[in-house]
Amino acid sequence: MPVALVRLSVRACGQPTHLSPATWQHGGVTAATHSTLFPQVPDSADAVLDGLDPEQREVATALRGPVCVLAGAGTGKTRAITHRIAYGVRSGVLQPSSVLAVTFTNRAAGEMRGRLRQLGAAGVQARTFHSAALRQLQYFWPKAIGGSLPRLVDRKIQLVADAAAACRIRLDRGELRDVTAEIEWSKVTQTVPADYALAAAKAGREAPRDPAEIAQLYSAYEDLKRGRGVIDFEDVLLLTVAVLQDRHDVAEQVRAQYQHFVVDEYQDVSPLQQRLLELWLGDRDDLCVVGDASQTIYSFTGATPDHLLDFRTRHPGATVVKLVRDYRSTPQVVHLANGLLAQARGRAADHRLELVSQRPAGPEPVYTEYTDEPAEAEGAARRIRELIDAGVPAAEIAVLFRTNSQSETYEQALADAGVPYQLRGAERFFDRPEVRKAHSSLRAAARFGGNDSLLDDVVDLPSQVRAVLSGEGWTPQPPAGSGAVRESWESLAALVGLAQDFATARPGAGLGDLVAELDERMNAQHAPTVQGVTLASLHSAKGLEWDVVFLVGVAEGMMPITYAKTEEQIEEERRLLYVGVTRARERLQVSWALARSPGGRPSRRPSRFLRGLRPGSGSTGGRTAVGGSGGVERGVGGGHGGGGTSGAVPRRTPRTPARCRVCGRTLTDAGEMKLMRCEDCPSDMDEGVYARLREWREIQAGLSGQPAFCVFTDKTLMAIAESVPEDERELARIPGVVARKLHRFGADVLAICAGQSVEGLDEDG
Repeated sequence: MPVALVRLSVRACGQPTHLSPATWQHGGVTAATHSTLFPQVPDSADAVLDGLDPEQREVATALRGPVCVLAGAGTGKTRAITHRIAYGVRSGVLQPSSVLAVTFTNRAAGEMRGRLRQLGAAGVQARTFHSAALRQLQYFWPKAIGGSLPRLVDRKIQLVADAAAACRIRLDRGELRDVTAEIEWSKVTQTVPADYALAAAKAGREAPRDPAEIAQLYSAYEDLKRGRGVIDFEDVLLLTVAVLQDRHDVAEQVRAQYQHFVVDEYQDVSPLQQRLLELWLGDRDDLCVVGDASQTIYSFTGATPDHLLDFRTRHPGATVVKLVRDYRSTPQVVHLANGLLAQARGRAADHRLELVSQRPAGPEPVYTEYTDEPAEAEGAARRIRELIDAGVPAAEIAVLFRTNSQSETYEQALADAGVPYQLRGAERFFDRPEVRKAHSSLRAAARFGGNDSLLDDVVDLPSQVRAVLSGEGWTPQPPAGSGAVRESWESLAALVGLAQDFATARPGAGLGDLVAELDERMNAQHAPTVQGVTLASLHSAKGLEWDVVFLVGVAEGMMPITYAKTEEQIEEERRLLYVGVTRARERLQVSWALARSPGGRPSRRPSRFLRGLRPGSGSTGGRTAVGGSGGVERGVGGGHGGGGTSGAVPRRTPRTPARCRVCGRTLTDAGEMKLMRCEDCPSDMDEGVYARLREWREIQAGLSGQPAFCVFTDKTLMAIAESVPEDERELARIPGVVARKLHRFGADVLAICAGQSVEGLDEDG
């Protein structure tokens, strides 16, 4: 049966509530997200409750049984749960040492401990999942397993590299990072190597390499760890779960220590973390969880809001408190945030909260369209300069973008405007490995370009840069999917665009001039990192806030990002924009550019997420926000936590394991996967084509001064000779024929396959 909203009239202990509206309305409540400092420790348990609004007070006084706090952005969730813990401790209901508060970052855990001390609740453990698990594992390992706990490796990427070497699989730096992320996802979703391909397909993941190959790397990685006697961060959780499952005496000892649990950011819990939490709890239900499904933006790491949304299903008697009073943002900012969610679809959208601003009115969000990206960056920098000159502290201003590759344009624009900045959550543009390597390659080409065959047929500067950077991984079309490979391509694409802009501004300039310009730009970007404007990706801005926020690049293809295809992925992009909007306290500037570079075709359009929200953009054509009013829902049996989206969610076609085209066996060897057949299965290779391809490869290797395998490997030539492609599309399907090589060598290869003459080959052969 439906859960009723009840009026707040009594405290949890049955004492009458003496709540004066003046204590929380009209500025009586401190903007909880703005300051964590309190002038003095409250002198009593009741004093801990002073200044809380009705819903926050309900959270603070609901000390027993399962409690779920649905807290919108800026509603003071950390304030509510820290006051809850402090009130329980100060009133004698909770023992400090029996409480474990869990969050997701060391910064958040440290902030929680600080607030609890200021409220007179010292001694409460506030830790991340990993920190709490590691502490328990270190203590119980000698008893449960014997000996010392294996050494914990700080970074697993070197182990992944060693695993790749053991499998004879070559991975560049970007691929290493992407494969490492896939291994981490597998472990937090409790997926073993043998099940990776199926699990990845079921989850709709865009694997960075063939799933069978990743499964092979994952298995080799685990073997290496065991052989070296080390564990990684995911193992800390996995091993703690294993010990608690297998040793009931250890589990009971942990449960005797911790009897009350609080979990912050519950929408970001992974299946593995949820399993650990269940083992900590046992058959008890003294659990308080806090979260907001509309701020789920890390699903690619294994996080899922399902545990939050299913809370009432698992705990039918739970109390659900909704916090919707927004103390952070003005009504104008909140109106835009609510409008974004009103258009949302999917399960998380069905549980959205409609925020109600508690702040005085402020300026309307400003929407600005620019002709190109440099103009957008210059416009933002100019406006930021004006704000700083008018007295707004630089540290209270942020520029938020979708991808780290966008930062370079804004770094340069702010440097040109004399505005100090700090980069959060990303390397400076010119410090990125792919940019440093590209810079070196351009410098070498400027010095010795006359000996580089890549530059023989190109004369203008942009073409020269494209030719040089094609050797570093740049291609005319971006790679599919997300991750490090895509980010690296976007960095190189930014250099290609910069070269085009430079050539337009300085006709006749050569590679040497461009390299000098890059040197100057690199030196100009050593701006102070303290008290500067914050440059951050939307993901790294989560949990932060500023007086003024510039949301830039809010155009189709960037927001939502191009590779977001399914409805689930599109909705996560919408939530990401929602997080960006709700970072702003007072002023919000939203902008987009019609073209990437000056003089480019103005083919871009504003993000679909702004439709019906910005002036002149028409109607949304969707549903309007329904009142997600604050209040309390008492558990009465039944539940509201279950359910799902109506209708099927379209998914991207999953990638399946590679199989032999002759016998159908699953292929795991990299060489066999290139041939798409087992090594010992019969080959239908055209020997004549293969011989001509080898002759042609020797000529190309000689011209470029590279080893023959750098042109194409033997396995790739064999695969070409077996399939004899008739067009670029068929050729591109062959493993080893990447876009860069297709662009450079495709015409020759197809001519050889068609039996046509090829310049150089026929003269020599």
